[in-house]
Amino acid sequence: MVSITSTASRIGGPLLPTPTKPIVRRPTLVRKRGDPDTELENDVIPSSPAKRAKVTFHSEVEVRFMGDWEKAPELIRDEVRRAIERHAVGDDSTYERVKEIYTLKPTSEDAPSSTTIRNYTTALLAYVSRLDRSYSSLVHAVLNSQWLGRDDISVALHVRFLGNLVSAQGIFMGDVVRMLVDNMTSTPPSNGRLPNQALVARAQIHNRAHSATKYIVQLIPSASSILSSVVTGSFPHSSDSQRAHIVYVRNLLKVIEYAPELRLEILALITERLVKIDVQVQVDLEDLAEDVGDGLVHDIPHLQSTNPEDVDESEDESDNESETSDGSLDLDAQRTKDITDNVQKLDMILDVLFSHYTPLFSGTSMGVREAALDVLLSQFATIILPTYRSRHTQFLLFHFAQTSPVLIDNFVGACVHIAFDKGRSAIIRQSAAAYLASFVARGIHVPSQIVRDVFDYIGSQLNAFRSDYEATCRGPDLRRYSLFYSLVQALLYIFCFRWRDLEAGPEEHIEDEELPAVDEQEHTWIPGVQETLAQNVFSRLNPLKVCSPAIVTEFARISNHLGILYVFHLLETNKRLRLSHIGGGGRGSNTYNQPDRETALSVRKDESYQQLDEYFPFDPYHLPRSKRWIEGDYREWKGIPGLDDERLAESESEDDEDEDSEIEEGTGTDEGSSFS
Repeated sequence: MVSITSTASRIGGPLLPTPTKPIVRRPTLVRKRGDPDTELENDVIPSSPAKRAKVTFHSEVEVRFMGDWEKAPELIRDEVRRAIERHAVGDDSTYERVKEIYTLKPTSEDAPSSTTIRNYTTALLAYVSRLDRSYSSLVHAVLNSQWLGRDDISVALHVRFLGNLVSAQGIFMGDVVRMLVDNMTSTPPSNGRLPNQALVARAQIHNRAHSATKYIVQLIPSASSILSSVVTGSFPHSSDSQRAHIVYVRNLLKVIEYAPELRLEILALITERLVKIDVQVQVDLEDLAEDVGDGLVHDIPHLQSTNPEDVDESEDESDNESETSDGSLDLDAQRTKDITDNVQKLDMILDVLFSHYTPLFSGTSMGVREAALDVLLSQFATIILPTYRSRHTQFLLFHFAQTSPVLIDNFVGACVHIAFDKGRSAIIRQSAAAYLASFVARGIHVPSQIVRDVFDYIGSQLNAFRSDYEATCRGPDLRRYSLFYSLVQALLYIFCFRWRDLEAGPEEHIEDEELPAVDEQEHTWIPGVQETLAQNVFSRLNPLKVCSPAIVTEFARISNHLGILYVFHLLETNKRLRLSHIGGGGRGSNTYNQPDRETALSVRKDESYQQLDEYFPFDPYHLPRSKRWIEGDYREWKGIPGLDDERLAESESEDDEDEDSEIEEGTGTDEGSSFS
């Protein structure tokens, strides 16, 4: 009998054992190259072929199964080529798959990795010249792929793609710039919290957007004009949150650093939008009941606590804060809240602008300072001056013009030029006169010689007006002689604040504390002061009937006390004079804040609509944060010793009663005078 075993041994050797491992290959480990931590731990040869070795891996090793393999770059390049070629002939199947790489949400299960997206972007770079308007859907998919929230290598590659795209296909310049500017807002489209990516702070997204914009502007200089248009259209609406405004304004100021050709346009844009907020606050305050408005102003310091420097650092702040409101508030309470939000917004933007301009006015040459003031003067002439009710924006000029005697003279000269420019409208000239008087009266660094020069120049112009008007004048008439009355009111206002500078004496400026009491000295006035006041006050145009009653009353008290002019008898006569029975210009005459037809205002029994407003643009500054910039520049109203002793005593008594109040000093209006 033949042994089966021996036969097998003769034919092919011993029988092979049954395999213990499956033929199908098991999933493998994809390791990070060059990472020593991915080596096997306890790498020991098993003692028996039938016993598996226990293998463990480092916790940071990226483990993938073969089902998640990365497509080879060569295959991606071929796919992109086919997508572009077939899309040209109407076959969009591959085109849509490529586009989906950029449109899939990063949080979806099928979202491609950053490596895959980089490979597709690299492949697209080779075909940028073919990405015309017909491929716009793919281009927009790439632009809006939240690339700013990815790693540095991906961001650099994407910026390179943008540069090649706008160089080869200028039709996409607007889309590229608009996408970059959108990522400079408080709610950038790019997400900094992408899966499997390091956290990218919002400020870093802004910086990356600036780097890309800088690259585009330097690569294609004509991009500046498009950038100018886009930043204007993207400016937050006045009803948007203070965060939205502060973040955007700060980013606009960064744009100036690498696009200096847009400096004037961007600064003018910020000022224009700031003035709109400023005016809206004043209108809203006046619409509310007087006590609500006053209370709000005094409560502002409690509500302002945000530092503009830190506003874009808080990632957890709601992006829709401006859209939220307390439904439990009544109408007045909600309106008060809205005004408070706007006041804080105004305050913070001004604080940012003060910070921006300060380096230009300190430690620089006079040429640099004058150039910086010229920028502000341009905004003053075109934006601030024509806007009635602007309340705080103009303090940028008030502060920076006082940083040098030369700049003081430049600002005063600009106001004088506009006020007496016959080619300008009456309203603009009257407004310039108000700015001139208010600056000279309130600016603590305005020297005595400027005060005297301005007083003398206004007086000479008034003499010319009187020569033209008095022969045919039938009495006070604001419609016909509006500029004359505006200049007289400016003169009275300057006198009330700066009468000491109009006295004959040493040329050097003397601080108020060093002056003797009024009753302790005789007053000798420089030539022309007393004559100018008397000739105009007692002229047939009767300005004391038309000028603001508050200013007229204060002037009457001071001038009588100083012995320069006695006008109380004229005030008594004016009480019996009705403006509605005198004169009346034609419908086409230029007027200052006066109606040309009968309105609800003009049918009132009082005569306020036929008198000048007591508007002087540098009245006390209320904004709690930004007011720090004008401390030391501003002349507060102080009572006159011997005249206002009783009034001052009452004011001090009220201050003692309110000493425990948390209201900050200076947030209210001037106390103890008709100017409050």
